[in-house]
Amino acid sequence: MAIKWKSKILLAKIETIYGTDSAPTGLANGILATNIVFQPMEGQDVSRELELPWLAAQATLPAGLHSRMTFRVELVPSGSPGTAPAWAPLLRLCGVAQTLTPGTSVAFNPVTDSHESGTIHFWVGSTRYVMKGSRGTCALRFTAQGIAYLEFTILGLFSLPTEQTRPTPTLSAFLKPDLVTSANTPTFTVDGVSLVMRSFALDLANDVQTRFLVGSESVLIVDRGDLATAQVEAVPLTTWDPFSEALDQNAVPVRLVHGKTAGRIATLMIGGAQVQRLQGFENSQNVKEWPLRMVPLPTAGNDQWTLTLT
Repeated sequence: MAIKWKSKILLAKIETIYGTDSAPTGLANGILATNIVFQPMEGQDVSRELELPWLAAQATLPAGLHSRMTFRVELVPSGSPGTAPAWAPLLRLCGVAQTLTPGTSVAFNPVTDSHESGTIHFWVGSTRYVMKGSRGTCALRFTAQGIAYLEFTILGLFSLPTEQTRPTPTLSAFLKPDLVTSANTPTFTVDGVSLVMRSFALDLANDVQTRFLVGSESVLIVDRGDLATAQVEAVPLTTWDPFSEALDQNAVPVRLVHGKTAGRIATLMIGGAQVQRLQGFENSQNVKEWPLRMVPLPTAGNDQWTLTLT
């Protein structure tokens, strides 16, 4: 019988011990995702390089096996201030710390050490794929008249897939999103200047690597290259001058607020983003727009950006 591609179930849970299955359940750990792309058996094929008495292809050995998954999750807070959203474990897998203030807020910020890991269970039909020791990277994307998304790329240790009874995931914690509009996204400022924004993205750009040695096999985040990009309507240089900002190597604050009601407000704050060279213009509907690139820089460390849900 054919296995329907749309029969997918995705579960994710933080691990207590690295690489040990944290046993996510449908009741508590379901993920409502879109655009799932799964590569179950990434790695290399090591040739045996045999000297044969005839012309023939070489036998190979599979090495460095791991799994890779990309998908999107709608960026919607939990609906209750101080309660972490259901997608929080995924962001924590990306070298990000979570701080809960009960009844008030949930805050996320990048961290250098003690990166958490997680286990992902993924079903297509009755076939279950397990990614243990998973870590990854994420990009936060906001596009006018679209849905705000968290776009994840996750790498995990390879396990042989098996046929398992399908769980029934509970997805009610994933609330309906609000479109990115003037009404729903009341604040977007660069250097304290309100700019008309077409799109904005913060890419964590984690350097995620598999490290397979004798005695240890793991997925590590070894570096980070945060980059913020935005496409905005150009303004007179007397209002804001990106050319001078780039030439002077200035780091400016960037603030984006999405959501209006308590429990559904996400505030992304970059304390100091170094403005990069403006490399061209965009023409949209015969209106001049600037494609901005800005590098979030740390001040005290691990504070180059914060995402706060209130």
